[in-house]
This record gives sequence, C-alpha cells and structure tokens, in this order.
Amino acid sequence: MAPVVKKYTLRSLQLKTKLMAPTAFVGAACVATLVAWGAAALVEKVSAQAVKSRLLAEGITYAQVRGDGLQIHLSGTAPNEALRYRLINLVGSVIESSRIRDAMEIAPIKAIEAPRYSIEMLRNDDGIQLIGLLPQLEQVAQVTKTAQALSPDIPLMDMIETADYPAPKGWDIALGYGMEALSLLPRSKISVAADAVGITAIASSEAEKRSFEAELSALKPKALAVRIEISAPRPVLTPFTLRFVKDAQGARFDACAADTDVAKAKILAAAGAAGADPRSDCTIGLGVPTPRWAEAIALGISSVASLSTATLTFSDADVSLLAGDDVSQDDFDRVVGDLENGLPDVFSLKSTLEKKATAAPQGPAEFTAILAAETHQLELRGRLTDVMMRDAVESFAKAEFGTKKVRVGTRLDPDLPDGWPIRVLAGLQALSELDNGRLVVRADTVEISGVTGSQSGKVRISQILSGKLGQGKTFKVSVSYDKTLDPLADLPTPAECSAAADAVLAKKQITFTPGSAEIDVGAGAVLDDLAKALKRCRGVKLEVAGYTDAQGSAEGNRALSQARAEQVILALEGRQMDVAGLMAKGYGAENPIADNGTEAGREANRRIEFNLIAPPAPVEAAVIAAGAGLAGDGSLDEAAPMDAPMDAIDAAAEDSAAADSAEPEAAPDFSADTSPSVAPTKMTKRPKARPKTNG
Repeated sequence: MAPVVKKYTLRSLQLKTKLMAPTAFVGAACVATLVAWGAAALVEKVSAQAVKSRLLAEGITYAQVRGDGLQIHLSGTAPNEALRYRLINLVGSVIESSRIRDAMEIAPIKAIEAPRYSIEMLRNDDGIQLIGLLPQLEQVAQVTKTAQALSPDIPLMDMIETADYPAPKGWDIALGYGMEALSLLPRSKISVAADAVGITAIASSEAEKRSFEAELSALKPKALAVRIEISAPRPVLTPFTLRFVKDAQGARFDACAADTDVAKAKILAAAGAAGADPRSDCTIGLGVPTPRWAEAIALGISSVASLSTATLTFSDADVSLLAGDDVSQDDFDRVVGDLENGLPDVFSLKSTLEKKATAAPQGPAEFTAILAAETHQLELRGRLTDVMMRDAVESFAKAEFGTKKVRVGTRLDPDLPDGWPIRVLAGLQALSELDNGRLVVRADTVEISGVTGSQSGKVRISQILSGKLGQGKTFKVSVSYDKTLDPLADLPTPAECSAAADAVLAKKQITFTPGSAEIDVGAGAVLDDLAKALKRCRGVKLEVAGYTDAQGSAEGNRALSQARAEQVILALEGRQMDVAGLMAKGYGAENPIADNGTEAGREANRRIEFNLIAPPAPVEAAVIAAGAGLAGDGSLDEAAPMDAPMDAIDAAAEDSAAADSAEPEAAPDFSADTSPSVAPTKMTKRPKARPKTNG
C-alpha cells in the first residue's frame, strides 16, 4: 500500500504546479487594474481642482468643471462668444487641449441699448471746443452755429459725433439751458446730459459772480438738476493803491487794497484806531509790491492819525503825504520823520505841507469836463496846449463816452504847465467811471466829483489818478454812490438772506411730527414766509441746520435732524424756490440753546436754522478800542503806550484771519461773552532804516 500513496502525492504536486502560473497572472492583472484606476482617479481630481482654481483666479464663475478620468468637461452659459473662447484658452493652459470636452452655451444676444448722449462745451479766450455725442445732425448744426457766433474770429473746435437713436426725455431742455449758460459765461465749462447740467466758470469779480449765479438760477428749468460752481479769482490791482484821507469830514478810505485776509484785517484795524470805520471795504487782490505792505500801511495810518488834515497815498512802492495848511511844521516834521525811519526800505516817501493862500489867484489855467446826468453828454471846456493835444483829447473822449456824445469847446494855450496832457487824459479816464460828474484840471491838482452806480467806482478812480499822475501829485476825489444806478443793488447780500431767514424763524419755528421727519401741517405758513423771504437769494449758499433735543441716541438724533433739514429743503423747492444753494446738515442734539431738562427747553432745542456757509468775520470793536488806547467812554487814554496801537492791530488781524479760516461747523456760540481782551504792550523798537528819497 505504501507505493500507491507516494504516487498520489506526486500527482497532486504536479497539479498544483500547473495552477500557480494562471493564478499569478490573474492576481497581477487585478493589481494593475487597481493601480491604473487609482492613478486615473488621482489625475481626474488634481486636473479638475487645478482648472477650477485658475478660473476662480480669473474671476470666471459662469462655468462648471467636471472631471471624467483624464477628460475635463466644461458646461454653463458664457455671456458671449469671446468669453467662451477665453475660457477654453485658460483651461488649455492648465491641461492638454485634447482632454477638454466643451459643452458651453452662449447667452442670447440682447437688443442694443441706445447710447448715452452728452456734450462738453469749453469756452475761453482761445475759442470754443465742443466734444460729445448728439442724437441728430440737425441739432449738431444748430449747436455749432450758435457756438461759432460767440467767437466769430476764432475757428470752432468741433469734435461732436452723432448716433441714429432718438433723444431721451429731457435732452432738449438740458441742451438749451447749457447753450444759454455757454452764451452767458465767457470762461466756462458746460457739461450737458439728459438728466443734469454741470457748470464750472470763472468770474472777474465777486459782483459779476453774483450776477452770473442770479441769471443762471433764473434761467434754470424746474425739473433739471443743475450744479453751478463759479469762482472769482482775486483781481490784479495796477497800481496797488491805498489812499487814506483825514479832514473835516472824518477819517476814511478813498481806496484800499490788501494782499491777504490777514493784511486786510490789520489795515482796517489801523484805520479804526485812527477814527475810520473798521468795516470799510478793502479789496483783496494780486500785485502787491512787497509782503510788508500791511505793515507799511498800518504804520502810515498810525503816523498821520495825529494830524488834523492829511492825505496818505500808497501807489505800489511810492508813498505821498499831503498835509493840510492847518498842520504845524513841527507836527509835519515829526510825522515825516516817523515814516522815513519806519517804512520798509522798498518804499519811497514824498511829503508836502500845503501853504496858506495869501491871495486869490487871478485867471488860473483850467480844463473842465462835465458829464450830464440823464443824457450822458460830455462837454469839454478850458485850455489845451495845441491842436495835436486837442485832437488826442477829443479822440480819447469819443472812445470812452461815445462818438455822438462829446462836445468840444476848448481853446489853445501853449504856456500851460508841464504834464498838462497827462493830467487831462488821466482825469477823463477817471471821469468815465462815473454815471455823471465833473472833472477840473488845474496846475496844482486834479479834482473829480460826481455820482457812480458802482461800489468800487471811487476806488477805481483813485487807482487811475494815482497811477497816471505819479508820485506826489495831488488830486481830490468827491464821489458818492447811488444805489439806484447799481444794477446789482437790488440783489440781497448773503448776510441779508441769512438775516431774512432768521427773522421769519424768530417769529415761529418749523415744527415736525414727534419722532419723525414729517413737517407738521401747521408749519405751512412758516415755510411760505421762508420761500417768500429767500426768493431773491438765488445762488446764495446757506446751510439748513437741523437740531433735536437730547432724548434718544446721538446717532438717531443726528439722522433725524438730517432728515428734517432735507425735508425743509424739499418743502421750499415745492414752493417754487430755487434751492441750488441750500445744503442740509443734521447736528442732532449739538449746540443746545435751552435746558434739555425741561419740556420748554427741549421744544426750543428742536429747531431749524439757516446759516451762511463760511461767513466773514468782522474786526472786533473791542480789539480796536484796546489797540487805540481808548478809555471806556471812547476818549484817548493818555496812559496807554504810544506803540500800543501797532500791537493791537497785529492781534486784531490774527484774530480776524483765524475766524475767516474756521469751518462753518465750528462757529462760536455768540450767546456767550466771547469779546476778546487785548492789553496794550510795548513794541520792540524797529531798527532805523535809511531815509527815503524821491527816487
């Protein structure tokens, strides 16, 4: 039996050996399949994640990415064909293009929208430029024709394009208003759209600025949003002139000029200390001969303040002092010495003391020109040197007053004083600043008298005579201002507009529904009165300030007061008032005027105020009085140091300039006593300068 068992075992081993090879092959195949599947899944995941990251980095969110083995399937809706190609290119930069399967769709094309019509119009001394898109050729022709007529001698720069789409609602109204503004403003930029018009312009003076703003506001269509920004740069004053007069009528300015607000305040403070009105007008302009202008003016005014009669004229760096015949020689010499040693080196002083007349002159050489009040006819009489001068005077007069309004009745005298033609022509130029008046030219003086409709007419006349006649030449100006002749006189000033609003609100305040911005029904009469009082204040910038009581949170009160101020502006606009210059500002419970602990106080604190934006700050009378060394009754305090006025002038100028630069929100509480107190102090002695000469 043993041999049989052995044979069976060998056969079993042979069978197992034959089965091992197929089993190993099958196992290897399974392992390879698992490895390939795992590798494909890994590649699919990594590729899809890389594509998604790249698309998100480029801001593309309209595509869906799905991996399928080695393939990347893209689906979604691209806004347009160009963005679809961009998407395919971005994915192709991450994986091979052959692995991309594109299933993207394109968004349907929408109807083409009409273009936005607009035009920019720029006008200055170099002509007019037109840039923009207009709806029709006929309108382009009308616009270019109107613009070319404004500057006929300068070619029009036309860069207007057209589109074949209808004009939107309000376009014709906006364009018409823009063309009117372009015609009115010689230096401007007008931006016109269907829903708004922006106007930026430059005026030559504050008066012209107010006139432009008033006219633009009057022309403005009711439903059109308009933004108006008109600036008035400081004028160039040639010559830079100041003329201070002290005589029997009191101390005053015939002309006043300053280069900064600080200089203006310093000059007016010096004039106030000398007895003049500290609220006198003083023009701030360009062209000052030296930064020490205000210092020199203040010294000059302070020096001549002790003289009974004197005229002090600064024309650029030339200074002329004319003392009256009632001034003693000692006083005259003292004042001249102070000026010669105190004026900065750039100034040249020429001083004259009038002599008392011993006998009336017989038959003086004289030229007169009379400008009639109603007809504005100019009649020339008196003496001229020769035919050439007579022709020159006649031509100049016709150019200034009109060809048909000049009547010449002069005679020739070759023995007239030197400089006679210059004095006559300068006097005629000064006379042209008047509505009516009289010019008298003599050997020793030029006199101008009459009436003007310009508040700056007297200043301009002093500038002309001072600049044309030269240093040390005497002239007299007796000119009055007639408000009825001033075309801008009927326009209220910003201060008058603010006062008108205050007067209305002083009678009754605007009330609101408790806890809301809705105006109470009973406040309609107050709003009617406000609209009537401010109707003529076109272009005046006023802040409509809203206040609440102290109840509630600070942020809630501020938001409520802002909404109430805005509601007041809307209510005034609904009453046909131009609100372009009004700005709403909510202050919440700030600046209370009464005690919030009582119901009456809280009611008083819930109010609306109209405040001027950046109002000018006047020179305080207390500062002037302290600087001048005045006692409480206005008399001269002999115990005050002689140099005290200059210190007080400096202090007043600094206080006034600081007030001018303050923001409106930081305006002081005038209900408290804020009067400044300036104690006179001794000045540090200035070094002695070399004496001035006529050159």
